[in-house]
Amino acid sequence: MNNTLSFFKIPVRAFSLACVALLVSGIGPAHAEDSWPSRAVRIIVPYGPGGAVDVATRKMAQKLSEQTGQSFVVENKPGATGTIGLTQVARSAPDGYTLVANDTTLSLLPHIFKTLPFDHAQDLVPVTAYLFAPMTLAVNANSPYKTLDDLLQQARKEPDTITYGSGGPGTIPHFAAESLGLTAGVKFMHVPFKGAAEATQAILAQTIDMQFASTTGVIGNVQGGKLRLLAISGDQRTAALPDVPTFTESGLQGFGVINWTGIWAPKGTPDSVLQRLQKEVATAMADPDMQEFAQKMGAQPRHVDTADFTQMLKGSSEMWGVVASKTGFESR
Repeated sequence: MNNTLSFFKIPVRAFSLACVALLVSGIGPAHAEDSWPSRAVRIIVPYGPGGAVDVATRKMAQKLSEQTGQSFVVENKPGATGTIGLTQVARSAPDGYTLVANDTTLSLLPHIFKTLPFDHAQDLVPVTAYLFAPMTLAVNANSPYKTLDDLLQQARKEPDTITYGSGGPGTIPHFAAESLGLTAGVKFMHVPFKGAAEATQAILAQTIDMQFASTTGVIGNVQGGKLRLLAISGDQRTAALPDVPTFTESGLQGFGVINWTGIWAPKGTPDSVLQRLQKEVATAMADPDMQEFAQKMGAQPRHVDTADFTQMLKGSSEMWGVVASKTGFESR
């Protein structure tokens, strides 16, 4: 009896192990990738809360959570022109559960830092860009400057006296203001803050004269009568701000900075995850709710894939490299 039992124990056990092995092989990495997301996903915003990137990312995270049934959680990790949060994500596991949101600022980094704590060209994969917002020149509603020409005339009379705020040296608002100065032949005084939202608060308090900001960051205060926009970038006026002239209409040719928001993933993230994320973002941008959100923010709701996003980054970096060179910006 014992021998009979032993005889059957061995093959039954072996058979069981073989079945387990087959099952495990069937739910290996490929299947795990296909099931993404199976748990909460973190999206790091490398700036403080309330800025344009933060506002746009939180809305996108809400849509992705609704679509996938998993939580997409936004975490703010501000500092060092976004490089603190970017570095954290670049060093994260490439499994699709830690992503980073940013804007055009990412294309500036090679021009403002001599070295970075991560490989700018390799460590982060551009997944998709999805919100395209014009840049605006904002002043306090009580500002003496009623038009762009008013402001530029004063800047020509007294160089380096009109102050502008930004989220810090090397940010898009900083370089946009410097680009305006180059185009118009004037000089402004830069006042850096820890984030774009702080710069906006400074305008509201009238401690600075102006701020460059994307429409998503200031439209609420404009519609609330607290800020006035002197001009907006782009080829035509935006429907959300029909009374704001373009820079071209205001007499300034050759100035047209557009700020886009996008998502990056750590190098090595599986293609299946990247493709699923692109698909979900495209679905979100096609949703009437997201389109209405973008339009209310004065932004264009569209979606570009990794290939087009990569080309956008390249062109943007080349453009900002020219600004950095002409203004004598010293990388640090």
